[in-house]
Amino acid sequence: MKILLLLVLLGIHSASARTHSLKYFRTGSSEVPNFPQYVVVGLVDDVQMYHCDSNTMRAEPKQDWMSNITDPQYWERQTGICLGSQQAYKANIEIAKQRLNQTGGVHIVQNMYGCDWDDETGEVDGYDQFGYDGEDFIVLDLKTDTWIAPSSQAFITKNKWDADKAQLAYLKNYYTQLCPEWLKKYVEYGKSSLQRTVVPSVSLLQKSPSSPVTCHATGFYPNKAVLSWRKDGEELYEDVDHGETLPNHDGTFQMSTDLRVSSIPPEDWRKYDCVFQLSGVEDVVKVLDKDAVQSNRAKSAPSPASSTEVQQLNTERE
Repeated sequence: MKILLLLVLLGIHSASARTHSLKYFRTGSSEVPNFPQYVVVGLVDDVQMYHCDSNTMRAEPKQDWMSNITDPQYWERQTGICLGSQQAYKANIEIAKQRLNQTGGVHIVQNMYGCDWDDETGEVDGYDQFGYDGEDFIVLDLKTDTWIAPSSQAFITKNKWDADKAQLAYLKNYYTQLCPEWLKKYVEYGKSSLQRTVVPSVSLLQKSPSSPVTCHATGFYPNKAVLSWRKDGEELYEDVDHGETLPNHDGTFQMSTDLRVSSIPPEDWRKYDCVFQLSGVEDVVKVLDKDAVQSNRAKSAPSPASSTEVQQLNTERE
């Protein structure tokens, strides 16, 4: 499913002002080996707090704060919703296969839905989109209260769902009212974790003299950060490759960006620097300096000591 999430800082905000998100990812699959037929995960501010799949048959908390503020009845309700959705997704795959004249084989239905809330402006936004076998299938447009079909194969589904005005009214209310209400609750429940700010360690790495220099930042939170290369204080776009933001096991994040240095004269290295930017904290800057770059290439072996040096060393020990 082609869902592109661009996490970019725009402007200067206070340390406490953030756009918060509540997202659910549901996946139904057919004939995928060693993978549950149905999986759903829930994330608040891109931190997983909920999980359920067809193997465990249980909805479970993934954060301590979710365990602390919920009761068994909450998880029983979530389990019931999960199991009901599992049956629906099983049926959806069969319907999709029929409409596309498919028989057996591996097939996957994916759905991402949720909402965003700006705690400074109060603005909210919702989204609901489906994919089938790795391609966009149908997307809800909340502005027009209609479904958008990127391909002709989804026209039957679009027409059917557009005609269900009661369901569209429910979705409109959910994404503009109910979802933001739950998002605000979850942000409050987990505020000690979700609203913290953690500054990363930033390192410059290089595999070999001909390799790019990698600026690597790890251990930061939240994940809405920017890592970039500059020359003389101006951001670089050429000869720069940006990596993805990835989660660490402790709930923080890491990211990296490469600078191709093969054409940069050694005397010009210090004109370049890598800067890590996170709203509410001071920028972390690493100047491109050969002495600051860590490398796994072999160090030059020291030359053997002369007989005079050995004799001097022995004399010093005496």
